[in-house]
Amino acid sequence: MTDRRKFVKLSLLSSAAVLAGNKLMGKATPASYVVPPTVKDNPIVISTWPFGKPANAAAWEVLRKGGRALDAVEAGVRVPEADPHNQSVGYGGRPDRDGRVTLDACIMDENSKCGSVACLEHIVHPISVARMVMEKTPHVMLVGDGALQFALANGLKKENLLTPKSEAEWRAWLKDHKYKPVINIENQLPGGESNHDTIGMVAMDKNGNLSGACTTSGLSYKLHGRVGDSPIIGAGLYVDNEVGAATSTGVGEEVIRIVGSHLVVELMRQGHSPEDACKQAVERIVAKSPAAAREAQVGFLALNKKGDFGGYALQKGFSYAVRNGNLNTVIESKYHYV
Repeated sequence: MTDRRKFVKLSLLSSAAVLAGNKLMGKATPASYVVPPTVKDNPIVISTWPFGKPANAAAWEVLRKGGRALDAVEAGVRVPEADPHNQSVGYGGRPDRDGRVTLDACIMDENSKCGSVACLEHIVHPISVARMVMEKTPHVMLVGDGALQFALANGLKKENLLTPKSEAEWRAWLKDHKYKPVINIENQLPGGESNHDTIGMVAMDKNGNLSGACTTSGLSYKLHGRVGDSPIIGAGLYVDNEVGAATSTGVGEEVIRIVGSHLVVELMRQGHSPEDACKQAVERIVAKSPAAAREAQVGFLALNKKGDFGGYALQKGFSYAVRNGNLNTVIESKYHYV
């Protein structure tokens, strides 16, 4: 009995010493995670970039009628996928260096079910193929020709996605073959078109359930077969119905290296606000790849179970769209580099 008492006493003293040491070193002691209260009957949808505003409008039509968040995010991102003037998502997207338009997308619901397609050609709505993968197969991801054959077998139509405008720009690019991502390209195109490499969208429905979608044509003039973060669950998108959801945009290689969207959700699990979680993910990229980060843009966007939202980016210029019962606007996010 005496030995047992000594052991318990020493254990308590050791624990106290660890806690004191952490405090002196400025380390936070992790608290037990408590599932935050869900704000029901208060649906919300958020998405990356100003072109997320019309996408949010389509999603909101589903949400305001009491529809499921999964249906809302699919309906929402289908809007830029079908827009030939948006040259970074779906139809009209800029091709790879071989002149082939290849699309990536993923979707995830409140039950952690997910589906994804990568390097998919000839299909306007890769997000719908991703949902079919989730609901009709035992798999998570299909790629390339296999993804195309699956889409065609499920009734989708094969189409030419290379518009005359995107083809003309590609042929002009062939003269110099410069291969460097342009930061905030949507702010640098003539005519003020909104173009970037991704739309990521997350939503919460009236029942407090979360879902997300992410879809893109990827980096302009990329190597054929290149896949970024957008179709990768945990990188370009992650949903945990107990905690929140996050998505990303920008140079996918940097997001993949830190499994960015999963990281943001886990930081929210620890009690961080959506904006602070996004900020810490951005700072992780800077710490891991300081030289690359200076020349790149990455933005994260997050929503928690209480309906709080926020974003953060590497560079100035990232903005996101919000739609709920009170807001229908575009917000400029905070950023790391001044």
